[in-house]
Amino acid sequence: MTMRVGIGEDLHRVDDARPLVLGGVIIEEGPGLSGHSDADVLLHAITDAVLGAASLGDIGHYFPPADPRYAHADSADFLRKALELARQAGWQVANIDSTVRTERPKLASYIPHIRERIAGIVAIDVEAVSVKAKTAEGLDAIGRGEAMAATAVVLLEK
Repeated sequence: MTMRVGIGEDLHRVDDARPLVLGGVIIEEGPGLSGHSDADVLLHAITDAVLGAASLGDIGHYFPPADPRYAHADSADFLRKALELARQAGWQVANIDSTVRTERPKLASYIPHIRERIAGIVAIDVEAVSVKAKTAEGLDAIGRGEAMAATAVVLLEK
């Protein structure tokens, strides 16, 4: 069996006028994020990790932010496309480990639902999906509540 690891990162500014979408789940507490699509920072990081592990480029190559076709797009569709490309190259996701960095909202109560949603999109067992939440301890743009970031590591196997 051949395995590859990919790392994805994403960062978006806070936008209180938009809904917050994380891992394909709408978080009512907000704040939302600024972006061309639904600005799902977590699914963007996972998408980049899948594409990177399969040596298929990055999310911006397939879904350019200036392309009007992707305005307000569902980021789950981006991840599905990345998974399709990886599968065509013979790869499947073994597991996902991810971290969301934000000061607000507190995500602990949402994490089980986010894990289930990601597992459903990827078609893997929920036990193979890890989502963690961290603060920035009041430091930098994330700590000041001006931005939210996510990092994901994906293991692919062939």
